[in-house]
Amino acid sequence: MKQPRFPLRINVGFLLNASIGTSRDIHFEFPSLRLANDLELSDFSGMAKITRTPQGMLVQADFRGKVNAECVRCLAGFLQPIQSVFSELFAFKTNAVTEAGLILPEDSNIDLAPLAREYFLLEIPISPLCKPDCKGLCVVCGEDLNVCICEHAALIGANQANS
Repeated sequence: MKQPRFPLRINVGFLLNASIGTSRDIHFEFPSLRLANDLELSDFSGMAKITRTPQGMLVQADFRGKVNAECVRCLAGFLQPIQSVFSELFAFKTNAVTEAGLILPEDSNIDLAPLAREYFLLEIPISPLCKPDCKGLCVVCGEDLNVCICEHAALIGANQANS
């Protein structure tokens, strides 16, 4: 299945003349989603709630996905689950703009991909672990200690006990 050109673009024109407080939930689900050249997610899912406010369109998003990561202890590749929850206002006028500086485009199409990318990048762990009890690599021979115990593991353990 080919990914849509703008998978997280929403036309909110139907809310422009709605009463204040009117909202709509929009659900997303993609087996894989490329948000930019530097971020590709698998098992992407989530929901965006769009609410008409006096100042503009409030977007409240809750997205989940998995990103390719490398364990800092054993260097094994794995899929790191990440979640991003954010709220942003797309203002009608420049005098109602928030810190993010988002203004509702004239065509009423809001693209959440740039926002989702920024928030997901903040959620990726600096030191990802494939599992909490990862044993890492032997410092002498480089053997993966999660798979087998090498001859050096006993020597290193004995030396640390004597210290």
